[in-house]
Amino acid sequence: MAVGVFDSGLGGLTVLDALARRLPDVPFVYFGDNAHAPYGVRTHEDIFNLTCAATQRLWDEGCDLVILACNTASAAALKRMQETWVPPHKRVLGVFVPLIEALTERQWGDNSPPREVAVKHVALFATPATVASRAFQRELSFRAIGVDVEAQPCGGVVDAIEQGDEILAEALVRSHVEALKRRMPAPEAAILGCTHYPLMQKVFQDALGSNVKVFSQANLVAESLADYLSRRPEMLGSGQMSKFLTTGDPASVSSKATQFMRKSVRFEAAYA
Repeated sequence: MAVGVFDSGLGGLTVLDALARRLPDVPFVYFGDNAHAPYGVRTHEDIFNLTCAATQRLWDEGCDLVILACNTASAAALKRMQETWVPPHKRVLGVFVPLIEALTERQWGDNSPPREVAVKHVALFATPATVASRAFQRELSFRAIGVDVEAQPCGGVVDAIEQGDEILAEALVRSHVEALKRRMPAPEAAILGCTHYPLMQKVFQDALGSNVKVFSQANLVAESLADYLSRRPEMLGSGQMSKFLTTGDPASVSSKATQFMRKSVRFEAAYA
């Protein structure tokens, strides 16, 4: 009954943590493609191929349902995967839609036509590849009209977090917020469009100001998955064990993940 969770590196652990708390009886298999991180500076073709390979590995672990806990993969690869690659008996879901449903105050699975919403000025902080894909704007347009989105590609932030350099990560976040506010001085809401960014949420909030509502993904994705599985329990796969897989060096990744999550996390090699 395992569910797969994929990320290019460590950021998806923030989503996994929320999923495990919301669904304590479900085993989760986490796949971090640390050897190829970060994805945010790769081509869409690279991202597609790497994401498909990781998803196949999770299917091999008995995870018929895979969550792309990576905004870059969700933005650059998911639509093509669903249209051309995923077989009918498997599912691959992204992390954008629950966030947009929360922003637009729609119920899970509400497919009614787009409508006016209260928030008109939204700041989006994401990797360069996610920003370039315009996937967030595309998904938002299916649900809301009249929303101005200003996107800021946050180069360097993921690298700094993955390297454990919190001082550099904080400096970069403040610089990126400053750059965005020069173009949109008064955002009403901010989207943290990368699963690494919740680790810097307090810094984003401080730089943006207390009057800006900051939306982060982990709990929203967990709630959305719980709802999905209540409607589609047959998508729980045959896997029985929770585990952490990485394409990187397991000892090094485990050490960084433990620092990252402030609790012991032990990875094993994805391809033995």
